[in-house]
Amino acid sequence: MTNSDFSIGLDHQKPIDFYKCVEDEKQVKLSDEAIKAVEYCRSFLEREESKGNVHYGINTGFGHLCDVHIDASSLGQLQENLLLSHACGSGAYVPDEVARTILLLKIKNLSLGHSGIRLQLLNHLVQIYNSGAVPLIHEQGSLGASGDLAPLAHMSLCLLGEGDIKYEDKIVPATEFLNKIGLEPLRMVSKEGLALINGTQFSTAYGLQAVVKGRKLLKLANLCSALSIEAFNCRLSPYDPRVHKIRPHHGQKSVAAEILEWLKGSGIDQRPQNSVQDPYSFRCIPQVHGAVSDLIDRVDDVIETEINSVSDNPLIFPDDEVIISGGNFHAQPIAFSMDHLALGLCELGSIAERRIYQLINGHRGLPVCLIKDAGINSGLMILQYSAASTVSLNKQLATPSSVDSIISSMGQEDHVSMAANAAVKTYTILNNTFTVLAMEYYTAMQALSLRDYKDLSPSLQSLLQEYREIVPVLETDRNVSKDVERTKSYLQGMLKRF
Repeated sequence: MTNSDFSIGLDHQKPIDFYKCVEDEKQVKLSDEAIKAVEYCRSFLEREESKGNVHYGINTGFGHLCDVHIDASSLGQLQENLLLSHACGSGAYVPDEVARTILLLKIKNLSLGHSGIRLQLLNHLVQIYNSGAVPLIHEQGSLGASGDLAPLAHMSLCLLGEGDIKYEDKIVPATEFLNKIGLEPLRMVSKEGLALINGTQFSTAYGLQAVVKGRKLLKLANLCSALSIEAFNCRLSPYDPRVHKIRPHHGQKSVAAEILEWLKGSGIDQRPQNSVQDPYSFRCIPQVHGAVSDLIDRVDDVIETEINSVSDNPLIFPDDEVIISGGNFHAQPIAFSMDHLALGLCELGSIAERRIYQLINGHRGLPVCLIKDAGINSGLMILQYSAASTVSLNKQLATPSSVDSIISSMGQEDHVSMAANAAVKTYTILNNTFTVLAMEYYTAMQALSLRDYKDLSPSLQSLLQEYREIVPVLETDRNVSKDVERTKSYLQGMLKRF
């Protein structure tokens, strides 16, 4: 292995490990232990098949067809038909980084040695991942129980030489792609199609991306807060460690300390103060951002457990010589976690919008709408409207998915998690919140440039100078949307360093 390799096997791994594997375009390698576990499990399943015992999904139909026995000569066709029939998703394709994460998590899931697949199948998936290809997976179609069936079927089609796949930034037929990377279409054998689609990797991949990026957004929100505190000439007493020592939530303490670090060396405490207390959106940042920080930690724990788990069905335990039909495909833990994370990300955006609102209102010596000659110029008036619209959309999206359920498969699958819907909308909220934070960054920098403070903290002064090379001060009205897009591109680079 090289430093650019990512080993997948039986070892416990963290969400950030998978995130970096995708982001840094590392090559995947199966560990020796994983290879042995997969071969051991498959050999047991083949011995069990020879006995003629009936096992769900191995020699029976699926869902409400579970009582239909399938002849041994048709077991491979059964699995291929499963992939073809279940590839019926709809809507937009998932983002490339999420699609790659889905494939990576499926490799991890199958490598744990309880799914009964051949090593050949797993090696095909590894080679497809290492080629840099992006499976074309639709956002809509999973109920979050019986596995993320439709999305994972779309992920798997290329193994059969069916459908299309994104390769080298072009959408190409799967057969052409397989030929380019030196693979033949694979014929399924018993259990393999079911093992591919019966799992939570679609919703978990969204969750993994959202929780890692959410932690980065929290750090950006803390930075934006420090800029806004300087720009609004706030008091620092709400960040005094003694305040948080007697209400010692971990997130609250860490957020207060992080913001004070950004403000280290500032002369803000020596400036004349305009008010005895600041509005909540400034004064209660440690409490609000801190609660989000604690929530992210809890969601990260759930995602970490899930990525190191086996979530297909039935489960094979070769040491005990038993095959057990269970419900590990039910994604309720992910559904709850995504709904909770959605709430936290909403709050980061909502409180940021309130700080934008305070900064443009003409208070504390700042010009109305943060523009000279307000009236003929509208300045940042409508930027606040846009931020308000975005956080309102976030609130509408944050309605929980996990309380919903719908009966499917003629009552066999009578309670589902809706984890996939929860995960997709949480990812949307994540991106919307990033936009609002970019708006706050832009607003706070405009306010600081108008104040022209000589006693900013060195770290913030450095950022202000750097930012002004990219986005100049708003002197008269111009297309603010372009400024915000440039700000977002700039902050994307900063997020990679967090």
